[in-house]
Amino acid sequence: MTEPIKVTVWNENFHETDDKYREAMAQRYPEGIHGAIAAGLREVLGEAVETRTATLDQPEHGLTDEVLASTDVLTWWGHVKHGDVDDAVVAKVHEAVLGGMGLLVLHSGHFSKIFKRLLGTSCALAWRSKDDTELVWTVAPGHPIAEGVPHPIRIPEQEMYGEYFDIPEPDELVFISSFTGGEVFRSGCTFRRGRGRIFYFSPGDQDFPVYHHPDIKRVLANGVRWAAPEQRSGRTAPGLVNMKVPDFVGGSLNPEAGE
Repeated sequence: MTEPIKVTVWNENFHETDDKYREAMAQRYPEGIHGAIAAGLREVLGEAVETRTATLDQPEHGLTDEVLASTDVLTWWGHVKHGDVDDAVVAKVHEAVLGGMGLLVLHSGHFSKIFKRLLGTSCALAWRSKDDTELVWTVAPGHPIAEGVPHPIRIPEQEMYGEYFDIPEPDELVFISSFTGGEVFRSGCTFRRGRGRIFYFSPGDQDFPVYHHPDIKRVLANGVRWAAPEQRSGRTAPGLVNMKVPDFVGGSLNPEAGE
């Protein structure tokens, strides 16, 4: 891709604005989680990326037809407001992914409407909400998303996510994580739906400054580059094709095929 990858960073923006969480969130993420993710992508990818942000409280959640049509990769962070996401917007994002838009689903986004619709399962998992230490182990060292990533990534403060994780068998398992209680988790998985590429990456709880971690920034930047579509315009989901006249009749070219 010679032009910059156009990334829309989506966040439900609840913890950043709710009276109960606002002050603590402002200390960890002064520009919000979406601002931190966008800044990290620009830091790692430089001129190779253009970022914008969108949030739940905006009209159409910031994901208008025009925004989606000009988005190469959408990143999605949600936690407690999954049910407030309009089904019509979910349908548009679903269609965009099938047409080739890349999607990065982050942390609690595993329970988002769009992720569950694309994967077709409950996407349920085990969790423990307390200060924990996470080690993110690379199990596919040759994968583009693992490029330049240490083995393991050490995250000193994080929420525990553990198995069983109710997802389909990933197309590729890039990372697994371990925690202090002995739990393990498939923390970096890829999927393909239609023409679109999907990367799920779990580290990034709202209670900890994980998105400032340099290795997490690298993973997200690698994920954006991997998920970016090769076809930049006119992307549509695969559809039915009516092949009325065969190109050949027996072993001969059919003269009516081009009519």
